[in-house]
Amino acid sequence: MYRTVRGVRFLSTRGVLRKSLQNRVVTVSVSRTFSSQDSEDPPAPKDSEEKTLIPTANDAFNGHPGLAHIHVPEFFPIVPCIAVNKNPVLPKFVKMVEISNPELIDLVSNRIRLNKPYVGVFLKKDDENTSDVVDKLDDIYNIGTFCQVTEMRNVDDKLRLVLLGHRRIKITDISKPSEPKKTEAKAEEKAEAEEEKPESVEYIVQVETDNLKHDPFKQNDEVKALSGEIVKTFRDIIKLNPLYKESIQLLVDSGKQIIDNPPHLADFGAGMTSADGHELQRIIEECDIPTRLQLSLELLKKEHAIVSLQRKLGQEVEEKVNKMQRKFMLNEQLKIIKKELGIEKDDKQALVDKFNDRIKEKTLPTNIAEVVEEELKKLQYLDSHSSEFSVTRNYLDWLTCLPWGVKSEECYEIDSAREVLDRDHYGLDDIKQRILEFIAVGKLKGTVQGKILCFTGPPGVGKTSIARSIAQALNREYFRFSVGGMSDVAEIKGHRRTYVGAMPGKLIQCLKKTQTENPLVLIDEVDKMSRGYQGDPASALLELLDPEQNANFLDHYLDVSVDLSKVLFICTANATDTIPGPLLDRMELINVSGYIAEEKLAIAQKYLSPTSRETTGVKEDNLNISDEAVLALIRGYCRESGVRSLQKHIDQIYRKGAMKIVSDPDSVISVSPDNLEDFVGKPKFANQRLYEQTPPGVVTGLAWTSLGGKELYVETVCSNNLTDKDTAGSLKTTGQLGSVMEESTKIAHTFAKTFLVEIDPKNTFFKRAEIHLHVPEGATPKDGPSAGITIVTALLSLATNTAVPPNIAMTGEVSLNGKVLAVGGIKEKIIAAQRSGITTVILPSANKRDFDDVPDFIRKELTVHFVDNYRDVYSVVFGQKNSQNCSPELRKVSDEIRNVA
Repeated sequence: MYRTVRGVRFLSTRGVLRKSLQNRVVTVSVSRTFSSQDSEDPPAPKDSEEKTLIPTANDAFNGHPGLAHIHVPEFFPIVPCIAVNKNPVLPKFVKMVEISNPELIDLVSNRIRLNKPYVGVFLKKDDENTSDVVDKLDDIYNIGTFCQVTEMRNVDDKLRLVLLGHRRIKITDISKPSEPKKTEAKAEEKAEAEEEKPESVEYIVQVETDNLKHDPFKQNDEVKALSGEIVKTFRDIIKLNPLYKESIQLLVDSGKQIIDNPPHLADFGAGMTSADGHELQRIIEECDIPTRLQLSLELLKKEHAIVSLQRKLGQEVEEKVNKMQRKFMLNEQLKIIKKELGIEKDDKQALVDKFNDRIKEKTLPTNIAEVVEEELKKLQYLDSHSSEFSVTRNYLDWLTCLPWGVKSEECYEIDSAREVLDRDHYGLDDIKQRILEFIAVGKLKGTVQGKILCFTGPPGVGKTSIARSIAQALNREYFRFSVGGMSDVAEIKGHRRTYVGAMPGKLIQCLKKTQTENPLVLIDEVDKMSRGYQGDPASALLELLDPEQNANFLDHYLDVSVDLSKVLFICTANATDTIPGPLLDRMELINVSGYIAEEKLAIAQKYLSPTSRETTGVKEDNLNISDEAVLALIRGYCRESGVRSLQKHIDQIYRKGAMKIVSDPDSVISVSPDNLEDFVGKPKFANQRLYEQTPPGVVTGLAWTSLGGKELYVETVCSNNLTDKDTAGSLKTTGQLGSVMEESTKIAHTFAKTFLVEIDPKNTFFKRAEIHLHVPEGATPKDGPSAGITIVTALLSLATNTAVPPNIAMTGEVSLNGKVLAVGGIKEKIIAAQRSGITTVILPSANKRDFDDVPDFIRKELTVHFVDNYRDVYSVVFGQKNSQNCSPELRKVSDEIRNVA
C-alpha cells in the first residue's frame, strides 16, 4: 500500500481508495478495475515510475506520516476547466486524464504549487472532439464534477492527472486566469513574443462555478425499494461475473449503510456500468434523488443483461469445447482398449486390410499386382503424419478401386437392341445399322473389342442422346465427358503424383465410376478442342483412340499400363474441318444429316409433345396440336436441321396452354395454324424464298454449314454503262467470301468468258462490263469451292440477259476447262433444297453415290441431273440448241423445265 520512489514515501492511488473505502469517509469505486476511464484513457503509471502525490484530507485523517492536513473546501468557485469526452467523472470516483494545452498545464501546475489541487471536469457534447479545452461553453455540458488532483506526472509534453470526484458543480461564467507578476524585462520579452505570434484561438481554461445540490428527499418506501433493487442487482452481477467482486464487495457487504445514503448509491450504481457518457451525464445532472435512483437502476439492469449474455455465450463455447475434448479422450481410450483386446488394429493395418479386401475378388495383371504389393509395404513404414503417407494412400486408393478384370455382360440380341434404338430415336438409320453390325460381329466372334465411332452432323439431330441408347442396347455402362474448350492435356493423361492435388485423367475416373472394363465412353465436341501452354489434348487423344495403342494406355498419375481396348468410344462433332487429320483417321465417321419437315413432324408427335406434356403437367385431352400447326411451326419458326428449336417452341406452346388451363380448368385448347401466333409469336421466316422469280444474273446454289444445308443465292449486276469501245472487263466480289471461294470466283469468271466466246462469238459483254458479284447475308463468312457452277451460271445469265428458272438449284466445283468436280454435304444440301421448294437439282456425277444415301421419299420429290461438264449444266438451265457437246436428252429436259417455270 505504501510505496517509496527516490526516497519519498507516499500512499498509492489504490491504497488511498481502499483506506477511504474501509473508513467510509470518502467512497471511491471503480467499475473498470478501479478506474472510471474508458478504453481511450491512458494506462495507469507503473509502481516504478516517478510521480507526485497530492495529499488529501483523508490521508491526514488516516494518520499518513509526512502529509499535511488538507481540507477540501465546501465552496471553491473558480477552478480550471478540463473537458473530457465519452465518460464523465462521477462523485467519489477516480479518473485518469491527460492534458496537452500549454495554458491549461501551466494553470493546473500553478494551482497545485499553491496547494489548491482542484479542477472542474465537464463532458464534451461531441464524442469525436479529443481536445482537453474548448473555445466556447456550448461545446460542453454546464454541469460537471468538482475534482481533486491526487497525482500528477509529466509525460513528454503532456500532464497526466489522477482525479478524485467530490461533488457536482455548475458553470456560471468564464473566468480568465490571473497572470503572476513579472519583471519589466520579462514583460517586454513576453510582449515581443506575443507580437511575433500569429493570432490564435482563445480557449476556455478557467470557469466560475457554483455547487449543485440535490433536492431534499425523504426515506420513503419508493426510495427504499429502489435502493434495495440496486443492491440486489449488484449481487446478481457479482454472481455472473466475479471480476466485479473485488471492487464492490466491501460496499455490498455493508448494504444497510449504502441504503441509508441513496445519492451515493445512485452514483455508485451508474459508475459500475459500461453505459454511454451521455447517459452518465443524465445521472450527474439529475437533482431529484428518486429519479436518479431510477436512472441508475435502468443502467444496472442493462448491464446485468449484457453480463448474462456474456455468461451464456461463454458457457456455450465452453460446453462445446468440453464436449469435443471429452469425445476425443473417449475415442482415444476406446482405441487403446480395443487394441489391447485385439478387437481393432491400428490405422495403418486397417488401411492395408481395406486395400487387400478390394483386390481380393479382382484379377490384377502381374505388373499391377507388383506395384500394389510394393506400395503396401512402403505404406507400413511411413509415418502417418507425413506428406508421403498421404500421397501413397491416395495412390493405392486409386489403384485398388479400378475394375481390374471386371466386365459387364454384353447383350448380343439384335432384335432387342433394334427395339431399344427405335424406341428412343426416330430415323438415324446409318447409326442404328452400324450398331447392329457391331452386335452381330460380337455374337459370331463371342467377344467385342472396343471401337471408335464419330458422329458428325449439325446440332440438335440426336448425336449425343443416341449414345445413351446405344449403351442401353449393348448393356454397357455409360460415361460422358466433353472436350469442348479443353486446353490441358492433364485432363486426358492425368497429373504427376508429385503435384499437390494431383488426379488421374478422365478415362481412369470413368473406370472408377462405372466399375467395368468395357463401358461406353462418349467424348463430346471433339471438333472444339483448343491448345494452350499446358499441352495439346488432341494429341493426347491419339493414343487414347488408337485401337493398337490404347491396350497399354499410360496415365501420368497411375504410371502403370491400363487396358482400354475393350472400351467402346463414341465421339461427336459438328464439323470435321477442325479435327486434326491423324485423329480423324483413327475414327469411323458416321454422318448424321438434318431432318426434313416430315421427319420433324414424326419426331414432334412421337417424342417432343409427350415430353412437353410430362414436364408441364398438361393432359392430352386439354391441349391438342394439329399436324398442320406443327408443319407451320417447322416452316415458319424452326428451319434448322435439328429439332432443338422445335422442342423449345413446343414447350412454349404447352406452357401458355397450362396458363390458360389454370385460368379455366374446363377449357380444351386446340392449336392450329390460325392461332399459332398466339402461342409462339410472329414467324421468324416470313418468306420461304428470297426470290420468287429470279432476274437475270441471279442463280440459286446450295451450301453446307455446321447447322445443315441451306440455299445460297449468287447475285451479279453490271455496274457501268456499256459502250462500243472495247475495254478490259472487271469483277468485284462482296459477301465476306473466303480465300477458297475467291479463287473459285476467279476461275468461274475466266471460264465464263471463254465459254461465252464459244457459244456466242459476237457477244463482247465481258470485255466491256464491270461486274459486281455478291453473295447475300454478308455478315456470315462463306468459303469453299462448291459454288463454282453457280457463279458461272450467274455470269452467263447476266451476259445473255436470260433469267434462270427459280426452281433450279445447283452445286459443284468447276475447273478452268469446264469440268464439274465432286463436293461434300450432298445429303444436307438435298434436304435444304426439298425444304425450300426446289424441284430440280444439278449435281456432279461423282456425287451420285452420295445421292443414293438420301431417303427415297425425298428423292421422289426432286428431279436430279448429274453432270460431268459445264456444257451439260448450260443445256439444262438455258436449253440453248447451239451449245456444243450437249446431249439431246438434256436439251429436251431443259426445255421442259423452262416451260414449267
